Amino acid sequence: MANFTNMKRFLSFLVSICVCLTLSAEVKYVFYLIGDGVGTNQVLAAEMYRAELEGKIDRNRLLMTQLPYCGLVATHSHSNSITDSSAAGTTLATGQKTNNGTLGINYKGDTLTTIAEQLKAQGWGVGLLTTVAIDHATPAAFYAKSSKRDDYYTIGTLLTRSNFDFFAGAGFHKPEPKKGQSGLNLYDLAEQQGYTLVGGVEQAKQKSKEAEKMILVPARDLENRQLEDENLSYVIDGRPEELMLRSLAPVAIDYLAEHHERFFLMIEGGMVDYAGHGRDGATNILETLDFDDAVRVVMDFYNQHPDETLVVVTADHETGGLSLATQKYILNLQVLQHQHCSSWVLSDDLNTLFKAKKKPTWSDVRSILEKRLDFYTEVKLSAEDEAELQDAFRKAVRSRGKAAVKTLYKDVNALGNTAIAIINRQAHLGWTSYGHSAASVPVFAIGQGAEQFTGWMDNTDLVPKIRKAISDQ
Repeated sequence: MANFTNMKRFLSFLVSICVCLTLSAEVKYVFYLIGDGVGTNQVLAAEMYRAELEGKIDRNRLLMTQLPYCGLVATHSHSNSITDSSAAGTTLATGQKTNNGTLGINYKGDTLTTIAEQLKAQGWGVGLLTTVAIDHATPAAFYAKSSKRDDYYTIGTLLTRSNFDFFAGAGFHKPEPKKGQSGLNLYDLAEQQGYTLVGGVEQAKQKSKEAEKMILVPARDLENRQLEDENLSYVIDGRPEELMLRSLAPVAIDYLAEHHERFFLMIEGGMVDYAGHGRDGATNILETLDFDDAVRVVMDFYNQHPDETLVVVTADHETGGLSLATQKYILNLQVLQHQHCSSWVLSDDLNTLFKAKKKPTWSDVRSILEKRLDFYTEVKLSAEDEAELQDAFRKAVRSRGKAAVKTLYKDVNALGNTAIAIINRQAHLGWTSYGHSAASVPVFAIGQGAEQFTGWMDNTDLVPKIRKAISDQ
């Protein structure tokens, strides 16, 4: 009987220890990863593309889809069933809906407090990392209050006054004030506000300890502070290794961990959206894989601090209305490995040709298509493909190369756009839009409070769930 009583006491002691350990678990690190334009089909396309390259009909799983909790998120804004990035970003940052075109202000005109601002006020370190301009819609949604998302200079001034600890990405989209608008160059203003400006990863590492606050941009932006820098180059076009998310994310994490006991880091894969606006399948997939590399870096940190970390991976909206079938029951994603540049670079090549030659020949164009898309060598064209290209070529000659297709971020050469459409068609990828869609997006989560991120949610649900995970300690 005495042994039984002692055993009960021992078991009670163990239970009390476990309860104490559970109660002492404290969220100290929050990672919020946002794949701009990444719907469920963008994720599936990336997984199936990797599998096809290995000769398999399967999914070669992305790391984000291996997180233990997942759900779906509806993305509509207050003003329309299809959101823009500023309204979606505001909701992901605050948990409240707003109108398209608006940052940090609800549909009534009231200013909102973001999760980043709240945590900064509580003494947390805050970092924002993106592959587009640091004053673009998604990062700006965490610090700016503006009824005009494209008032980039004013938004940039709000960045410099945010007192957030770390920014990284492409530079300021509009570093100089507009005509009639007074103010300093934004890089100068940032320095005046106490930010250390660094050009690239190595310089960031060198200045990490001494920098009270840091802005990391490509070296080109510090060499030319008037440069209007909207985005990093696409992965497919040879983005430098130091500007890949897998290189930038460790710098952001190390800096925040060095200076703060607790921190919040938002990481945006912004160029997935750009490729979706351009209906560029190969480029879209590689940007999605780059975003998943950021998840991998974050998971390395999580594995060292599993009881203190929450990781949430989601998207602001889907872009392009991507479908994984155009006819019959066929996908041929592996053909996209033969695309060696983005639609933007292909467009530039063709524009350069038409400027250099008064009347380029089909042979001139064909050599570009062979080099950039492996057309006629590895990628065999059907009679329909050939006829479509020849028709586009004749129109290009008549317009002297000026025939273009307008997409959100760049007007692309119409002949090049046709060639990209053909390789997409050979892969059996379909696009229904050059803009956003109302399709739901995924959410994946791991860590303290991650069990909340399941089921079909609204995007207003995410910030309250993050706040709950932080407060339930």
